[in-house]
Parts: sequence; structure tokens; C-alpha cells
Amino acid sequence: MNTNTPVLTSHRRLSDETTGMLLGLIGVAIFSLTLPFTRLAVSGGVGSSGIGAAGAGLSPMFVALGRALTAAVLAAGWLYWKRAPLPPRSALPALAMVAIGCVIGFPWLTSVAMRTLPAAHGAVLVGVLPLATALFAALLGGEKPSRGFWIMAILGSVLVIGFALRQSGGALHAADLAIFLAVLLAAMGYAAGGRLSQTLGGQQTICWALILAAPPLLPVVGWLAWQDSAQLAHASAAAWTGFAYVSVFSMFIGFFFWYRGMALGGVARVGQVQLVQPFLSVLGATVVLGETLAWPTVVFAIAVIATVAAGRKMQVKRG
Repeated sequence: MNTNTPVLTSHRRLSDETTGMLLGLIGVAIFSLTLPFTRLAVSGGVGSSGIGAAGAGLSPMFVALGRALTAAVLAAGWLYWKRAPLPPRSALPALAMVAIGCVIGFPWLTSVAMRTLPAAHGAVLVGVLPLATALFAALLGGEKPSRGFWIMAILGSVLVIGFALRQSGGALHAADLAIFLAVLLAAMGYAAGGRLSQTLGGQQTICWALILAAPPLLPVVGWLAWQDSAQLAHASAAAWTGFAYVSVFSMFIGFFFWYRGMALGGVARVGQVQLVQPFLSVLGATVVLGETLAWPTVVFAIAVIATVAAGRKMQVKRG
């Protein structure tokens, strides 16, 4: 009897595109709690008479810029631990776009908006981010999505905007402008960072962008801490919990998955995973803030996920 018969085994390796989509989904899951925890940080928590109490929360400006500076400290530690070399000079323009869009612009504008907007409402407006990211990917990254891809991206965005209008009774809030501007800045940073990650790596991309933003942030955050010292001293534990989440996860760890995913699967394609972010945010707002989860949210979520699945099958040429 031959005991040396070879055993045939097969190992199916996930494609770069599939791996990129999965990593992007993890990043989106982390990012989806950003608005609920930002709302928690600036409001101070949920009380018997509603969200927040006077003096219980942190100022929107401190939350936005302080979280970036906190993440920059973590980034410096990670770069030192990895003995990472300095980025090439050619990477500075893209790093600047990431710093302006993702490190400063989006956190600041959304923190201001969350002072007055419900987290669930702001979350659905962020649903146009995938379309904006695809636009910037075409402009900055040389990607060429097919017509079918654009149709699915636009359809998903229309669903999200329709959900937002339905939820708000057909009228948008004044702070919605800040959300839409935040979306444009974030899309710019996502596209620039996703392309740079292909050569620099996702971890180094966000870390160097944070380091680049740190020098101008340090004196501003120091001044805010001195000016708002009384408010900081009386901020609730819930407010500091929200600040800790957006500093460590939203501003740092989430980008490790997000930029690596876009480097593998493409900025435009992986960016469409963000279409499910508003509904994960609404679910997060229900858990973290006690906001109501209505059945139409589930219906819209299923429809949007279907567009993501359809868009994934559409061709995207990468430059």
C-alpha cells in the first residue's frame, strides 16, 4: 500500500479587490460611529430631558482639532516604533490634501454641525461621500469608472439624499451646508490618500498627514484648552468618552483599514462601501445616543446595500 500518496489541497486567495472591499468595510464600520460619538462629545451625553446639558459637553472646535492633535501623538509613536523613513517630497501635496480634508476640515465642520443636528440626520447627509470620492478619484487619481458604475453611484446617492429629505420633512437644516462642505473636503482627502497609499502604505499615509497637521494645530489647541479650561473641567465622562473614540478610532485606527483597502481595491470602487455608513451611523446613534430607529431606515439600508453590490460588478479602469 502506497502511503506516500500526495494530498491535494487548494487554497483560494482573496483577490486584491475583494480584500480591499473587506478592509474598506472595516474602516467604514469604525467611521460610522464618528458622528454619534462627536455628538456625544459636544453634547455631554443623554439626560432625562434630552441630549446634553449646559456645560456638560466639549466645544466643537476643541473636539475637532483636539482629536487630530491626539491622533498625531499616536501617529508619532507608531512611526517611531516602525522606524519609518521620511516621506518623499513628491508625497507632500497629497499629504497636505489629506491633512486639510480628513484631519482638519471634516472633523471641524462636522463637530460644528453636530452641535445642532441630530447624529442620524447628519449621518444620512454624509451618504453622498461615496459619489464625491469617486469624482475626486477620477480628477486626482486617473481612475475611469464605467457608465454603469456612475449610474449605481448616483442611484445610491439619490437614495441617501431622498432618505435625508424624508427624515427632515423635505427641508434641510442650516447646518447641512457645513456637512456637505465637510463631505467635499473628506472626499478630496480620501482620493488623495487612497492613491498615495499604493506607494507609501496606508498606515504611513495617515500618520504623516497627522504629523504634517500637528505644528499649526498645537498652538490653536493649547489656546482653546486655556480659553475653555472651565468647560473642560466640567465636561462629563460621556463627553470625554466621545472625544476618546473620535481621537483614537475615527482619526487614527480607522484610516489604517480604509487607506489600505483603497490601495488594494481602488479609490472609486472601495469608496462605494461608504454608502452603508449612514445606516450604520443611524444604528450607532440608536445605541450610543438613544435616538429612534424607524423601519424606513431598514428599507433604505437594504436598497443602498443592493446598489453597492451592483456597483461592485461594474468596471473601473485604474490609472
